[in-house]
Amino acid sequence: MAPATASGVSSRQKPAMRRTATVDTDASAPATAVASPFDSPQASASSTSLSSMSEMGADKKSMGVLLDLHGNQFEVPDYTIKELHDAIPKHCFERSAVKGLYYVFRDITLLGTTFYLFHNYLTPENVPSYPARVGGWAIYTVLQGLFGTGLWVMAHECGHQSFSTSKILNDTVGWICHSALLVPYFSWKISHGKHHKATGHMERDMVFVPKTRAERAGRIGKMVHELNELCEETPIATLIHLVGQQLIGWPNYLMTNITGHNFHERQREGRGKGKKNGAFRGVNHFNPSSPLYEAKDAKLIVLSDIGITITASVLYVLGNAYGWKNMLVWYFIPYLWVNHWLVAITFLQHTDPTLPHYTPEAWNYVRGAAATIDREFGFVGRNLLHGIVETHVLHHYVSTIPFYNADEATEGIKKVMGKHYRADVEGGALGFLHSLWKNARMCQWVEPSVDAQGEGKGVLFFRNSNGVGTKPLQLAVPSQ
Repeated sequence: MAPATASGVSSRQKPAMRRTATVDTDASAPATAVASPFDSPQASASSTSLSSMSEMGADKKSMGVLLDLHGNQFEVPDYTIKELHDAIPKHCFERSAVKGLYYVFRDITLLGTTFYLFHNYLTPENVPSYPARVGGWAIYTVLQGLFGTGLWVMAHECGHQSFSTSKILNDTVGWICHSALLVPYFSWKISHGKHHKATGHMERDMVFVPKTRAERAGRIGKMVHELNELCEETPIATLIHLVGQQLIGWPNYLMTNITGHNFHERQREGRGKGKKNGAFRGVNHFNPSSPLYEAKDAKLIVLSDIGITITASVLYVLGNAYGWKNMLVWYFIPYLWVNHWLVAITFLQHTDPTLPHYTPEAWNYVRGAAATIDREFGFVGRNLLHGIVETHVLHHYVSTIPFYNADEATEGIKKVMGKHYRADVEGGALGFLHSLWKNARMCQWVEPSVDAQGEGKGVLFFRNSNGVGTKPLQLAVPSQ
């Protein structure tokens, strides 16, 4: 490990504080923390009734000193949902079916046109060189992966009801588009809605819930107190983990809930008793009896499975008709690219050295929704991926705002969030890609800050055994 400076940040790599963008705000603004009701998603996957919010104010001084991985002092958010809503121009909430359908048509046209051009012109007659054709078809898979991700994002808009004012249209378009990409639309919509209701909650969140210190120690076969003594994890180990995450992370999540919470025994209908995340344990997005859902959701889970079955059947027919080697290039490799971008985007939205996570005692809705970060993916992010990378903080507070109004709405909430708004835009698209590696190395587990007190002990930050950033807690060896 590299020696630590007096601030507790490794002298080997002390990231510049400018990577976290903040906006000054009025310090005299009223401070009210709010909680989201613990229920299943309603018509909007992230709807949260303002009237149902209860005050959960806490004295910041009683929390002690909270430090993120960069060594920056952290304070919990102190604004209200109403203040955020009031700061957003009213027209930003308007949804247009015409605009939504245009973007879906645009993405499908890009997919179809790309296939037509490559299939008809990248042929042995036109390109005799086999290596050149292989390189060309490799480019095809990358392009189709990006265009397919754009279509995925539009189905995501449908799931949040930000596509149009018609729930029937939203769910019809979303079901068709997601099914075509082998995504169980309603199943994902419901679990994703629960993610929005419990973002940053260590026992209720559904997406990239980080490992605790004890879970990290158990995974690598060490005692909890030994984590602060471990040698640096080899880069090859990080690479293997990252490749596995990007290659099979999405289907693994759908089939095993691998990065979601593992407290299913608390499911209100009792469907989660004895069930844990993992293969063949009943916790998945395809089983109507999964503890991820309630009994009333069963018909929607079946409808999602029907959509997947239809797509799988079409692919089977096409594979037999045109050859599975062709289908590998035409569909399945682009499908893996879509999965890669989906996992990368989600991972980087919720994993960053500056972001906290909360125990149940310290969590509330405003704090959790602020535990996400905007990034920059250049032309690809803003045009092909419909801004899903650049406006995610706003999306967690008001997910019914359509993506084409999200930039303007983000500028509105920045004025209220102030220093609590986070964005890492350094390096643009290349910086976004580099963050995959950086965060995989830096963000290994979460734990309280060394000087946290009271409720502050429930505010957890990323730490690592690679000697990067704020050093982990020094735990005494337990007595025998």
